[in-house]
Amino acid sequence: MEGHSLVLPHRFGRYTLFDFIGRGGMAEIYLARVKTDSGASRLAVIKLILLEYAGNKTFADQLAFEAKLAARLDHPNVVQVFDLGREADRLYIAMDYIEGIDLATLLRQCSARGIALPANFATTFVVEVLKGLDHAHRRSDDDGKPLGIVHRDVSPSNVLVSLEGEVKLCDFGIAHANQVVTAHALGDALVGKAGYMSPEHARGESVDARADVFAAGVILWELLSGKRMYRKSETTSLIERAKTGDVPPFDAAHLPDFERIRGIVGKALAANRDDRYATSALLQKDLESWGRASRMMGSQLRLGEWLTETFGTEYIEKRRERARRIRELEDDSRMATLAQLAEEDRASRRTVPDVPSGPLLEIIESLSLPQSQVETMPLALPARVKAPAPTDGNPMVILLAAAVVTLFALGILAFFAR
Repeated sequence: MEGHSLVLPHRFGRYTLFDFIGRGGMAEIYLARVKTDSGASRLAVIKLILLEYAGNKTFADQLAFEAKLAARLDHPNVVQVFDLGREADRLYIAMDYIEGIDLATLLRQCSARGIALPANFATTFVVEVLKGLDHAHRRSDDDGKPLGIVHRDVSPSNVLVSLEGEVKLCDFGIAHANQVVTAHALGDALVGKAGYMSPEHARGESVDARADVFAAGVILWELLSGKRMYRKSETTSLIERAKTGDVPPFDAAHLPDFERIRGIVGKALAANRDDRYATSALLQKDLESWGRASRMMGSQLRLGEWLTETFGTEYIEKRRERARRIRELEDDSRMATLAQLAEEDRASRRTVPDVPSGPLLEIIESLSLPQSQVETMPLALPARVKAPAPTDGNPMVILLAAAVVTLFALGILAFFAR
């Protein structure tokens, strides 16, 4: 896949980027491996903010603030953010890797293969997204004060589904950081998301949780209808259509208990936020009730099986193979580093020049003397002492010698007698 600025694999701080996932309006997205404090490794997704955004201090500060809020979210339907920082002048966000596919890509694959997304799975997707939204909207700080988290970018590209059928919402708060940058700088990043904006959001007004409810309603409308809700024309852009909140008729009459689901969709997409579901939990309750009564709720297990059966795991297997090769490279690099350190350690211990081993040196080594003493020990044996010249047998000399020996013996006996 083209469009990224780095040559892979690329070492980025404590991360090794090895696969390019895609590019959004404000970031390049990579799959990476990272070493944990315990020495183990894990996969992570790195959102590498484009330089033109990272250099904007207001944007960077807002992004940091939003990412810290997102890091407080801990829910099965929310992708966990665990790191935010700057490396080599590039701002980045690190989050958990979900082995699967995003909903936008899934829909494109369905369209390319002429496969319809089963309606029961469409209901499951939106119900699970609403669970994650409800958790975020109700999240409070340590003092119990609501954090006021609003996603602002609930769209298919931010809805992930794993091969096990887990549905997770990602990128909380990043859209809010985008708003501090001018519309000119945002360009297609803003236009591409306009189809899921609530009217008040598109008009630039303040937003609350009901803006996310509207966006979830758009996804529900599209998944059940099998087509885009807003379409730009020669005279009207997506952003202009979003500002009016003029929702096309929901004509999925093939659905069971159609009038009931049409009422649910209509309330979620009310142009006036006061007429909308006040919370995502209320929309989730009505949608789940309809889904169960109409047998239009798919299980997580079955969703995962359908993904695998329909699309296979070829691209996942390729990604796993790339990850395996990177792991091997890292292991080889670590072993090479250890070997280099060992060699440097051995070199630092070589304080004595290599010399032929002699008898005295062997004795010193057997005593395990400190290395500094080995250096100062003479390696030459002392000169032999000459023996006294033999005597001529003079009696006086003999008597004198005998006296000396006797005195020496008496001295030894006296010493041991003490």
